[in-house]
Amino acid sequence: MCDFKLNFGASWGRDNNIVFSPYNNVGLFRISADGAKAEALTTPDRTNEEFSHRLPQCLPNGKSVLFTITREFFDLQPRVALLDLKTRKWHVLIEDGADARYVPTGHLTFLRQGTLMAVPFDLERLEITGQPVPAIANIMQALNYIHDYHNTAAGQFSISDSGSLVYAPGGLVPDWQNTLVWVDQKGNAEPVASLKAPFFAPRLSPDGKRIAYDARGREWQVWIYDLNRGTASRLTGEGRACWGHWTPDGKRVVFAWWQSGHPNLYWQAADGSQPMERLTASDYSQLPGPLSPDGTTLAFLEEPGTPFADILLLDLRSRRITTFLNSPVDEYHPEFGPDGRWLAYASTESGRWEVYVRPFPGSAGKWQISSDGGWEPLWARSGRKLFYRWGNQVWVVDVRTDTGFTPGKPRLLFEKPGYAHAHPHSGWDISLDGRRFLMVKEEEMKPQPVTEMILVQNWFEELKRICPTGKD
Repeated sequence: MCDFKLNFGASWGRDNNIVFSPYNNVGLFRISADGAKAEALTTPDRTNEEFSHRLPQCLPNGKSVLFTITREFFDLQPRVALLDLKTRKWHVLIEDGADARYVPTGHLTFLRQGTLMAVPFDLERLEITGQPVPAIANIMQALNYIHDYHNTAAGQFSISDSGSLVYAPGGLVPDWQNTLVWVDQKGNAEPVASLKAPFFAPRLSPDGKRIAYDARGREWQVWIYDLNRGTASRLTGEGRACWGHWTPDGKRVVFAWWQSGHPNLYWQAADGSQPMERLTASDYSQLPGPLSPDGTTLAFLEEPGTPFADILLLDLRSRRITTFLNSPVDEYHPEFGPDGRWLAYASTESGRWEVYVRPFPGSAGKWQISSDGGWEPLWARSGRKLFYRWGNQVWVVDVRTDTGFTPGKPRLLFEKPGYAHAHPHSGWDISLDGRRFLMVKEEEMKPQPVTEMILVQNWFEELKRICPTGKD
């Protein structure tokens, strides 16, 4: 029995071993189908822009495995590679391809952004012997999801040895088209603006005049919306960026940025007058949370090569990093209280997500805030209330901080569907007067359900016609 969190592909070889990828940021593993301890086969080469190895397929020779290499969480142009099981070495076969399969006609099939491609392949020499050609367009492929655990690059197709092909149409997941809304404490929504975009994780500026948000689609960037002018401008440039958080003076925005591999922490002048500046350098994924009210400390999440995230603290003066919470469970959604003395967060330590509060910078004490599940904590600007979400519900707890920390009983504010969640940081904010929440209204956020499968019989004949191997 293996304790793995998620699976990013598996293939059963002729030697009764199963090659698989358990997480979104690791290499390939192998385990006997009879039951045994899994062994690592590959480790992604970070120096060669390898973030993960996934979607393996064991070749009929029993000696090699096809697999997909991604450069980062949301790689829209991954690579297909070939692993030699004896030497444990691999090399790239195909640029801009994923989820490769060998078919007995002497071809490799693979997906290139929703299009099924084919290329001649010599199984004896393990070499590509021609040029890839498109075979079928618009095959559903798990690319362009906003959540990395869904962004596997896997294709919804299967090919039988007898020559039949079956697939689900759909292509890549389309970009979101959502709206930013103000939501009152009864759950009624009012649009912030008529603008529609792939909004995610909005944050109100300290003066209440601007909103930093992620635009998560084929191009991940941090944008700023000016409430007075009704205009949106992109803050970040090349690469990918996400999780924008304002400094308390409103002059800078902190965000995660990466070109390939793992995101690290950066900040940039909110008016774009200065280029971004790097704050951390790590081999692990780092995602920024909010800053302390005095602007000296940044809370952020780091995934230290395990499935679980830790809450760390960055001193912005010395750039020294310390640990706030480090445990064998997930800790998400850190949020500083308005007076800087408390940090709220969500954890799975009880076996499900609940909201907790601890003193900051780290003296003794811990209080559970939610009682029946909760995450995405959000402080009232007065510090006398703590809001959190669970499913379609928004809850509130009265708190006292004058003599220590005293939480009240949770009470339900409203329950309404359609407002987007976010993780591992909170995806909503509160107005300056504390009366309304800034949220994302979901609109066409999810791909359409699969309502048909297409079966193509005798597909091998068509494959040989469009992509001859020279051996027919």
